This record gives sequence, C-alpha cells and structure tokens, in this order.
Amino acid sequence: LAVDIEDQQELASDSVLWDQFRELQEQRKVPVIAVIPFHLVELLVSRPEINDFIAKPVDPLEMEVRARRCLKLVGTGSEIIKSGDMVIDLAQAEVYISGKPVELTFKEYELLKFLATNKNRVYKRETLLNELWGYDYFGGDRTVDVHIRRLRSKIEDADHTFIETVRNMGYKFKAGG
Repeated sequence: LAVDIEDQQELASDSVLWDQFRELQEQRKVPVIAVIPFHLVELLVSRPEINDFIAKPVDPLEMEVRARRCLKLVGTGSEIIKSGDMVIDLAQAEVYISGKPVELTFKEYELLKFLATNKNRVYKRETLLNELWGYDYFGGDRTVDVHIRRLRSKIEDADHTFIETVRNMGYKFKAGG
C-alpha cells in the first residue's frame, strides 16, 4: 500500500487512517510505503506503521523494487511453490524435482524463488540484477545469464523446462514446468 503524504500535518495526525494502516499490517501483512517530500523524511521516525518510504519525485521502477522488498519482508502467505514436478519449500529454502532434492547456491535459489513467485512474467536482466544483486552491483548483466545457465543445468532436463528465455527481453518462469 503506497500512501502519498503531502505535508507535516498528515504525517503527524493520529487519525483513523493510521489505525487502519496498523490493522492492515497486523491482520493482513500489508506493507505501507510512504511517498513523501524529502524534507519530511525525518518525521517518519514517529510513524511505525510505515515500512519504507520514497522521496518525491517517484521513479516507478524504484517503487516496484521497494514494494517487492517490503512484500518479501512481511511474507507472501504460501510457504510452498509447486510447478509441475518442482516443489520449492520457501520456509526451508529447499528445492525438489520429482521428489529429489536439488543442491543450489544461495544466488541460484534466490533467482529461482524470485522467478517462481512471479510466474509467466518476463524480467529484464537489469531488473533481475537490481532485485537480486542490488543497485550497487557493478558487474555486467551477463552475470544473470551465467546464473540462469547454471540453474538450468541443475533443475532442467528433457522432461523439465522451467525457465524460458524471451528473446531481446529477458527471462520468465513457466507455470507447469
């Protein structure tokens, strides 16, 4: 949930709105992101209901990245992702293909988890780098290609294809495998 805050009065008020934000966070695990003028950032200390903030003007990509990170922190609900013969146990950070455990590096697991939780959505290499390696990563975008290739070698064979390359676009996780 993104909240556009215009002035100090909105941030300081103890209204029904803030009570609703607290309720959303406690009962439904909905993160709250404040969109706020930079000069009001220091006042966020008094608002525990706010999980993150973005200073105006808002970059849409930054908003998406922050929203995804907030959702990861509060949890997405389901602890198991199933796709065909693949099972990803998020609580245990384990992956199984046809009931057999698959040994993945931390980054391979994070890449698979990210793609699998966003099935059928195409992600550019740059987006994957930002999501998984962070904005401050200075390696090339081929880093993603190398990790995808290694991940595929561990989870795919003639009977199982989970990650699809979308030419001139990026990668996506195919539902059903």
